[in-house]
Order: sequence, then structure tokens, then C-alpha cells
Amino acid sequence: MARILNFGSLNIDYVYSVDDFTKPGETINSTQLEIFCGGKGLNQSIALSRAGADVYHAGIIGAKGAILLDALTAANVNVDLISQLNIPDGHAIIQLNKQGENCIVVHAGSNKCISNYKVEDVFQHFGLGDILVIQNEINNLAYIMQLAHQKKMKIVFNPSPIDDSICQLPLKYVDYLILNQLEAMKILSTEDDSNLLNRLSNMLPNAHIVLTLGAQGSKYKYQNTEYEQDIFAVDVVDTTAAGDTFLGYFVASIARKDSAQAALEIAAKAASIAITTKGAAQSIPTLDAIF
Repeated sequence: MARILNFGSLNIDYVYSVDDFTKPGETINSTQLEIFCGGKGLNQSIALSRAGADVYHAGIIGAKGAILLDALTAANVNVDLISQLNIPDGHAIIQLNKQGENCIVVHAGSNKCISNYKVEDVFQHFGLGDILVIQNEINNLAYIMQLAHQKKMKIVFNPSPIDDSICQLPLKYVDYLILNQLEAMKILSTEDDSNLLNRLSNMLPNAHIVLTLGAQGSKYKYQNTEYEQDIFAVDVVDTTAAGDTFLGYFVASIARKDSAQAALEIAAKAASIAITTKGAAQSIPTLDAIF
């Protein structure tokens, strides 16, 4: 199996249970507050590890980030490439409604303090045959992608949370683009949600495109090969880590040299299990729960 480097975010999540999401100008009461380890980077590293991957996490935590190191270590993720600074940690404020849907505000904190020196130090340890996983919750992404490309690593990019900075990145280096419908529309600069898979494939002809569509499942396209995968219906409790679980299991399968079709299926199964439990990292299933 290929080694996986996840250069990603590390957040402390504050989850507020609410009857419904707050509206502009409205003040509402929360019925419960829970604190979890999170960040798309941390969630995806834990998902990768629980899917059986050999995963290394690189990033920066702040003054209160020891809880994040503990969570990764407990999940058998290598944390040797995580640095700590005496600054505020990245964190997220999450509203969770009765339907299990979420609304999230993220403060980057230490996640946006990644220097060129840090990037160069991390990539001393990786090269041909390794896989890089990145999201859009850290800074210096262009330099990270550039060095990974120079090292001949495979690059997996999840452009979430989506913003205008994505289109300034060297997307031509991406080997696997894993994204949802809204992210696809943003990258394509369109409000037309038709034929997104083919349009993304035309834009990035050398990339494997994985498009997640919520209740409509997921789709994959690489050149002339296409697959579709339905969801596995379950009672939804909390969708917070569904996308991160899907990505982790898909990439771990690819690292094992499984087919894309098999990777889609196991990723869909894992995501369906994750949404039956409240929270982010702790809701991600282990590999033995899938079969």
C-alpha cells in the first residue's frame, strides 16, 4: 500500500444542538454543547487510518491542541510532522438541527500559519509512490502542490470549503479531484448544475473526478471510464463527517490498488455508517464495521 501524507487542518469543534438554524438577526437557544476533535484534515486522516491506510498527518496546532494529537495518535495516525505554536487553534462552530443537518463556521487559527520552511521540511520524507491528500482549510496550498508534483506524488484534492482562491491553484497537478455539486459549480464558474462530471473532466483531462451528490450517491469519471454509486439508506443522525469519511475510504482503497468502482462502493458504505452517529471523528467507522 502507498503511504499517504495528509497535509491538513486540525480543529476543535464546538457543536451546538438547535431546533433549527439561526436566521439573520435572530438569537436562538442551544439545547446542548459538545466538544469534539475535527477539521477536514483530522477527520480525513482518521478515516484513512480506520480504512486501513498508512497515513501521516502534517500541519500545525495551537496552544490548546494536545487533544488533537491525542485523537490522531489513538487512531494510529503518525503525528511526527505536526508542529505546535503558541497561538489560537483552528476551531469550528457547528449548528446541528433535529434533522441531523449541520451549518458550520470555521476559524482557521493555527491552520493558516504554514510556512515554506514547514512545507519543505515535510516533503523531505516523501516521494514517488506516495499520495498527498489536501483540503482548503490551510494556507500555502500552491507551494504544497508544487512540491508534491516535483516529488512525483499522486495528489488528491478536496476543494472544501470552496472559495475563489481555488481557481488560483495549479489544478493541473491534481490526480484525484473529490468534490460535491456546489464545489463543482464554483470551480466551473457556473450556476448550471447539469453535466458537471463531463465538464470537470474536460477541464482537467488527466484527473480522476469523483463527484458526490448527497442522496443521489456519487459518480466517477476518468477519461472514457465512468461509474455511478448509490447511497446506502440509513436513519440520519449527523452528517458532519460524511464527506470526510467517504474521501478517506475512497483514497485508502485507491492506495491498495482497488478499482475505482470498488472504492466508490466501500466509501459509500462507510459514509452511511458515519451519519448514524453524532460528531465528526468519533463517528467514522473502522474497516471491520463495513463488512
